[in-house]
Amino acid sequence: MKQLLTAALLLALCATPARAGEVDMDRLNAFAKDMVATKAQAIGYPGNQEVGLQDFYLWFAQSGLADVCMNNVGNPRKASLSALNTHQFENEVVDFFAPLYGFKKDETWGFVTYSGTDGNNHGIYFGVKYLLSQSKLKPILYVSNEAHYSIKKLGDLQGLDMRLIPADLQGRMDVAAFEKALDPTRPALVVVAMGTTFKGAIDDQNAIDAALKRKKPVAVYRHLDAALFGGYLPFTEHAHLVDRAKRNFDSIAVSGHKFFGFDEPLGLFITTKDVLARQNPFNVPYLLDAVPTITCSRSALGALKFWWKVQKTGEAGYRQQAGQILKNAAELKRRFDALGYPAWRGDFSNTVYFRRPSQWVMEKWLLAPDEDPRLGGKLAHNIVMQHEGLETIDLFMRDIERDMREQAAKR
Repeated sequence: MKQLLTAALLLALCATPARAGEVDMDRLNAFAKDMVATKAQAIGYPGNQEVGLQDFYLWFAQSGLADVCMNNVGNPRKASLSALNTHQFENEVVDFFAPLYGFKKDETWGFVTYSGTDGNNHGIYFGVKYLLSQSKLKPILYVSNEAHYSIKKLGDLQGLDMRLIPADLQGRMDVAAFEKALDPTRPALVVVAMGTTFKGAIDDQNAIDAALKRKKPVAVYRHLDAALFGGYLPFTEHAHLVDRAKRNFDSIAVSGHKFFGFDEPLGLFITTKDVLARQNPFNVPYLLDAVPTITCSRSALGALKFWWKVQKTGEAGYRQQAGQILKNAAELKRRFDALGYPAWRGDFSNTVYFRRPSQWVMEKWLLAPDEDPRLGGKLAHNIVMQHEGLETIDLFMRDIERDMREQAAKR
């Protein structure tokens, strides 16, 4: 009943300015039915389909905010002449997560981003400005060739010299190759992958730091691309991997639409006030301050939804979810092993990658493809998120077994 009321309220709000009959509701309803039916089989990409924002949107419509244009432009930590924002909630989101990533309260600055890529863009841009404050030489960007493709695109966008470092068989940066590629005469901007896109590999930060100490670049900035793993690792026994107090990084980007389960892309970027102080000084008088973000106008709704989720879930809820997805990923790997089916899972990972099945399995389960000749060629992966419980794993593995039988019959 509550979902029907929510839909009715939103429909009424959207339909107010239009004449009856202008919206093809049959088409929209068919589309919605298809999306809702398909989400249970979406196991090849890292989207948590347990969104659960019906109560939020019901409140949003009833409160009147659905008819207000809000904008989180400016520095959320500073007063703004534009009162129509959700900065207070945005700051509370950052304050909730900052200590989980090892940032001290008095040193922290951050904001709610549009996505993990937005966070990475800020990590690279802030890193360049930070390094230029220590050296007049433009830095070199170092990143694994199996890290998220956004890093390569953003390095190109920002006009940086870039060194793509080969990855080992598990998808981690080859630290020996990294050390060989390091140019000690130039500042080093190192992007550390905390969960590579396909294999879910984690770069070895200790080994990377050791290589940096041996080669001694003129200055170093470390940014963690922790889009998926940064969501759940703080709530596990492996939290030290994303703890700034134990790992020497300068900024971190995390996606909100992955582990945290939002209905659209958003995320977090967190760094230090020292890094912020070394950014561009361009002041905007009508906003009472410089605008430190690359994005000027920013979503006020995204920050409000993030705050809502944090309040509803809490640290205990996130711990339970993190433990469950890792447990289910281990079970999925065990099921592959029991069949003698080639499959792999990295340390601390909710990603299981395996020999690519037939196309009908790929399409039914929305599996993502990749290739690695070192592992036999064509691969696929299953990223176990909150909506993939044991029942879904069982149904998926039945299709894998059926596919094995069909392929054997053809030989």
